Amino acid sequence: MNVVKWTMGCALIAMSAGPALGQSAVQTAFNYDLTGYECGEPACGCEEPSCGCEDAGCCDDACGDMCCSSCGCGGGFCLGDCLGDCCLGDPWTLMDCIDPCGCCSVTIGGWTQMGYHSDNTRLSFAPNDLLAFNDQPDRLNLHQQWLYFEKVAEAGACSADWGFRFDIMYGTDAQKTQSFGNDSPVWDASNGFDNGSYGWAMPQAYVQVAAGDWDIIAGHFFTLVGYEVVTAPDNFFYSHAYTMFNSEPFTHTGVLGTYNGFDDVEVYAGWTAGWDTGFDQAFGGSTFLGGFSTSLTDDVALTYILTAGNFGLRTAGADGYSHSIVVDATLSDKLNYVFQSDVVSYNDTASGGAYGAQVGINQYLFYTLNDCWAAGARVEWWKSDGIVAANDSTSVYGITYGLNYKPHANVVIRPEVRHNWLPADATLADFDQTVFGVDAILTY
Repeated sequence: MNVVKWTMGCALIAMSAGPALGQSAVQTAFNYDLTGYECGEPACGCEEPSCGCEDAGCCDDACGDMCCSSCGCGGGFCLGDCLGDCCLGDPWTLMDCIDPCGCCSVTIGGWTQMGYHSDNTRLSFAPNDLLAFNDQPDRLNLHQQWLYFEKVAEAGACSADWGFRFDIMYGTDAQKTQSFGNDSPVWDASNGFDNGSYGWAMPQAYVQVAAGDWDIIAGHFFTLVGYEVVTAPDNFFYSHAYTMFNSEPFTHTGVLGTYNGFDDVEVYAGWTAGWDTGFDQAFGGSTFLGGFSTSLTDDVALTYILTAGNFGLRTAGADGYSHSIVVDATLSDKLNYVFQSDVVSYNDTASGGAYGAQVGINQYLFYTLNDCWAAGARVEWWKSDGIVAANDSTSVYGITYGLNYKPHANVVIRPEVRHNWLPADATLADFDQTVFGVDAILTY
């Protein structure tokens, strides 16, 4: 017992950082990579670079047009070289303090995200109206103070193992991450979890069993739907796409299985109690959650995820269907392109005609300059019933430009400029806007 108390104390007072896994045991489609190569490892093998070396000359002919820095070889136009050396080293984690010998099978980690944005992200117009994640403009916000506890089930071909995961979060993002699909104030859907615009959320609490090619989780877990995710360290941009907030669930309660016995294909199938529920079943919610992820080529991956059935509170008990399609293409060692589309359709008579049908397309382009710098752009089109009038479909658009800067292996800073516009802006006053935002994430 004394050891447990010391462990928790060490975890909670530590203020450094390291990588953290914010998603469920089943990998999501989103997995962008800011690092094209590891510090100190050559990209072409023609030299033996070391961090801090003074020889930054170019490689020989065997490496083509690759260029060397004191951190090794980098490709492209040597823009990363112009930004100076980028030797991040290894990140620090809470487990370095708790379990320096690496003997414990349980991992404790987390992160702190703080940010500023000049205006609400549409479709949000008023402070704390809960219509977008960034709904507290013109002030410094603690978005996510996150802590997770995890034991990953690691089964061999002829063996079984068990695991679990529990996540808890405090901040302005909490009320949008709670089980707002519940019909009763259970789990984290109680008002006692809120404090003004801040609050607490427990987005994951599940057990895991793995055996052979199967991995099964049961409990409360993040959705597989979409590309962007709730957990800040797993996104390139500070703000979120219209589709992510308005056309996708965030969490589920149920059972989800993953089968990876096929070559280059991972299959998902499970049952959930509707959208965004936490150990509750509003309006008899009952949906299938499943799909697959596959590698079309060495450089192109496709993920298709669907939900079908009674979404619960979202559809007031009506049946519906939704899917997300994500195509992730590596264009070069520096350039990555992502196409994502969401479709949502359900019987809107139970919901007064609002948000009965939605479709959206997001496109992303990421360019890695070096281990410390990356640039990205996101272009959005989203069309939905009920934005302006209950029986009317309206298209909205957005484009975001941003940078990711890592001054330390445990810190990322994400400035961005986002433009939102609506062709018929007169019907929805002040929709058109340009928003500046910047946040910082410290992982540990």
